[in-house]
Amino acid sequence: MTMPVQHLQETPSQTGGPYVHIGTLPAFAGLAIRTQEQPHLITGPGERIRIEGVVTDGSGHAVRDALLELWQADAQGRHDAEDFLGWGRAAADAATGEWFFETIRPGAVPWRDGRPQAPHVSLLIFARGINIHLHTRMYFPEDAAALEADPVLRCVEQVGRRATLLGRPVEGRAMPTYRFEIRLQGEGETVFFDM
Repeated sequence: MTMPVQHLQETPSQTGGPYVHIGTLPAFAGLAIRTQEQPHLITGPGERIRIEGVVTDGSGHAVRDALLELWQADAQGRHDAEDFLGWGRAAADAATGEWFFETIRPGAVPWRDGRPQAPHVSLLIFARGINIHLHTRMYFPEDAAALEADPVLRCVEQVGRRATLLGRPVEGRAMPTYRFEIRLQGEGETVFFDM
């Protein structure tokens, strides 16, 4: 006897919190396990930089339970380098909402058709109230020609919206530092990508 084929239904989405930190950053959640891990400090050859910021909601309040993942190429623009992981994870500070990564300045990565993309890092945002993580990029403002030619930035229609994808250099720090504010909705909303 042949059984009819059943089609499974997709399960409903759930938000990332409030327990997302327990599984991904247990020491941050107050658990005494994996306390030696520091996934917000990404090591590898190249110029050391710091990227910092805060995630804010539509009312401008800090999202203090945000968790961010950073994905990037190495200094030569490779995602498959043996001496560079290219991935990190950081939690927002529970009191201030501030987060940071220390990493290296990435190199230019080729787009699917071979055109160079401007150096950038990709950021994924998880938090309570977000059903599917949000994906954005932070570009470095120093190279205007590379930014103008970047095939992804060229897809962002409104020129004013492109500014939400630029890190802002912070003066007076020992390590080159970029401030990147992520606004989830409302005026000045960060550009997010459907990836």
